[in-house]
Amino acid sequence: MAGPRDPAERCSCRNTNCVERPLRRLFEGLASGVAACPWPFVLVPLLLSGGLGAGFLFLPQRQANDIEGQFTPTWGPAKDERDFVRRHFPPDDSERFSAPRLPTEGAYASLIAVATNGTSVLEPAAWAEVLRLNATVHDAEYERLCARTAGGCASPNPLLSRWGDAGPPAPGSLRFPVNDSVFLGAALGGVETDDGRVRRARALKLMYYLREDGPEAQDSRRWLESFLQNISSRVAELRLGSIQVTYFTSLSRQQEFEGNAKSVIPLFSITYFLTITFAVISCLRLSCIRNNIWLASCGVLSSGLAVLSSFGLMLFCGVPFVVTVANAPFLILGVGVDDMFIMIASWEQSSRKKEKSSVKSLLAETYAEAALSVTITTLTDVLAFFIGTWTAFPSVRSFCLYTGTAFVFCYVYTMTFFGAVLVLNHKREQENRHWLTCMRVGVGEDQAENSCLYNACCIGSCSRQPSQPEGEHPMSIFFKKYYGPFITNKWIKLLVVLLYGAYLGGSVYGCTQIREGIDLRNLANDDSYVIPYYDDDEKYFSTYGPRVMVVITESVDYWNETVRLGIESCAQNLENISYVDKNLSESWLRVYTELAKRGLININSKTDFFNNLTVLFKFRPSFEWDINKTQDAIEASRFFIQTVNVTSAVDEKNLLNQLREAAEQCSIPLKVYHPAFIYYDQYLVIVQNTVQNVAVAAGAMLVVSLLLIPNPLCCLWVTFAIASVIVGVAGFMTFWNVNLDSISMINLVICIGFSVDFSAHISYAFVASGESSANKRAIEALSLLGYPVLQGAVSTILGVVVLAAANTYIFRTFFKIMFLVILFGALHGLVFIPVFLTFFGNFGRSPNSKSKNLELEKL
Repeated sequence: MAGPRDPAERCSCRNTNCVERPLRRLFEGLASGVAACPWPFVLVPLLLSGGLGAGFLFLPQRQANDIEGQFTPTWGPAKDERDFVRRHFPPDDSERFSAPRLPTEGAYASLIAVATNGTSVLEPAAWAEVLRLNATVHDAEYERLCARTAGGCASPNPLLSRWGDAGPPAPGSLRFPVNDSVFLGAALGGVETDDGRVRRARALKLMYYLREDGPEAQDSRRWLESFLQNISSRVAELRLGSIQVTYFTSLSRQQEFEGNAKSVIPLFSITYFLTITFAVISCLRLSCIRNNIWLASCGVLSSGLAVLSSFGLMLFCGVPFVVTVANAPFLILGVGVDDMFIMIASWEQSSRKKEKSSVKSLLAETYAEAALSVTITTLTDVLAFFIGTWTAFPSVRSFCLYTGTAFVFCYVYTMTFFGAVLVLNHKREQENRHWLTCMRVGVGEDQAENSCLYNACCIGSCSRQPSQPEGEHPMSIFFKKYYGPFITNKWIKLLVVLLYGAYLGGSVYGCTQIREGIDLRNLANDDSYVIPYYDDDEKYFSTYGPRVMVVITESVDYWNETVRLGIESCAQNLENISYVDKNLSESWLRVYTELAKRGLININSKTDFFNNLTVLFKFRPSFEWDINKTQDAIEASRFFIQTVNVTSAVDEKNLLNQLREAAEQCSIPLKVYHPAFIYYDQYLVIVQNTVQNVAVAAGAMLVVSLLLIPNPLCCLWVTFAIASVIVGVAGFMTFWNVNLDSISMINLVICIGFSVDFSAHISYAFVASGESSANKRAIEALSLLGYPVLQGAVSTILGVVVLAAANTYIFRTFFKIMFLVILFGALHGLVFIPVFLTFFGNFGRSPNSKSKNLELEKL
């Protein structure tokens, strides 16, 4: 072997020997053991999978599909704010219920009644049907369990408690959005006004709150479950003609989300059928002896065993099973089959070179060549997933743990179980046994009398001679003689450069349009009853957003006018935010101060301030719930501001950031809180988490590439491919209506591993080629690796393609991004990188490239 021509190449070769040579020896030793005694390597994985598969008995206990717990940041500030509100303003839904003052969404059933034919819900016919609808829901059991205030059930709508059976309010008699100090923005929707008075309203919302604390909590849950089961039939019985009704409960989002995993189970069988079919067709041979159908089937089985073992182990260890984990088997199946193709290709190459060699020698060479390739791809993928566990989203953490562990098992079973199957299949071939029946196929004079059809089925040809090992694969010939020369044509290369420019331009533009955050409606099935409710709510009730608590978190001297002015200044700063309507704020301190300005009370001393609070509470009883006081101090207090026009994820993000920034700048210690902020918190960390995980994973990939494929040019193109594919996927997912959320973040991490898979070996094959020109080196790299790259891409896409038919956003998103990852990864490996390498063909070449050619066939 020729020595390196310069110090850098000597260093590269030493690094290669330090890592690659020991690995080769290790794999050769493993191959010798598998070849000498294959049956233990077949049986042990089967038994191990059966034992670990018992972990599925713990699946019911390990399921953790709580939306808040899995899809919101673990350390989100809103969770601390909620705890503070709970401690200082504990709700009392049995005596003094107030929906805006709840620290949570509460336990409720909601109905939206929309007037039909463009009419108003305040017209007599529609109003009468609303009353009938209300009477249907407001049964005796609800009366027992309802959240109560002022001695009765909290009204589902303030208009019902005011007008009720007396008939709807006359046109023009209602002011909007506030009528007689009652806020109607959340009660009436699609409102048309004339000088602030309601002319017509398209929709009306009914909110039935129940007690969620105390002994009635479980009864309230059962009432809500009964409501969901019966509301459709009850509404049908009413034969409503003037209104259309959609419904929702506090249980709906969670129940619909938990049903997602069940909807994807039937797709598993379709996936395995498609994958086995593709594997069988790819491994199909004309010879009945050398047919690799059983190898293909066992390769798919190996991936299934990896899923069974890894999931069982994780369940034994208590790792939560989240619905996103249901995506993992589809991905693992595709990748496992890819490894199988590499092993079979290397085995057949070794068999063609050493026809008379022993099975131990053949398997040793197969492992020495193919195992390093499988190790590189597995190591990069596993690193990407385990780095993905460094996230604030538990759903991402669980997915990465399950999938990363499954990749490890997939690798181990490929090296053991599938290797042993290769040995047993070779023995069958050596004994001239039929691939299906395992019966010996006779050859020679005994077959003289047999028909051509018999010989074709049992021998593989009419000639009564046993079929010989097949030559180079037709697809390899296609890449060498047709595709390679085509792609290296100077005009085609110019076209490829222009194509890449368009790809990059579109990707960068898409990245500037990324939408952040998960829309909660996407956690339900497409045909769920909650979707029409969300649509009506967004269409008619989106003008007025969350009613936000502003909490003064420490004891301050409220009787000091300077302090009161400071609080008022902070309140005005919050009200000056574009998303806040300053005319709809509700503050006990403002009212108290106004009473003092009128001369009705004195609040400028501590004693007077505390003594006169009773006057305030008589004027507005609900204000008593906004002050947490002891005998000599107010520990905390709160007031409310009304947000408006919060209609998109961008609005939610901006609202949260602006409110918190204004609160932090205040001289008085403030917190802003609404139960929806629990979900808004994802906007604060989603980009940061994604960039962090992608950057760390990309760095780890480069380290792996430097250790196992230590060539500067190769590492340069690995870096280029990782960056380019990630930018492409992030940009084009925007065009495919996919948001940057905890679900898509999983797939962006996956991008890195697959980018390495498709790019590293193509570029290394180029620099290690012994051909004289850059174009010839590119053609040789494609002839060696083009078909395995294409096989891997197709098998992985087949593994996830059925998810495109899922009626759930989570699974469709997984398919969309995986499709983009594989498409762009394969596009880089088969089109962009081979062309770009021809432009830089004289940099980083290995002088001993001829000696590397055997290594490349493993890929």
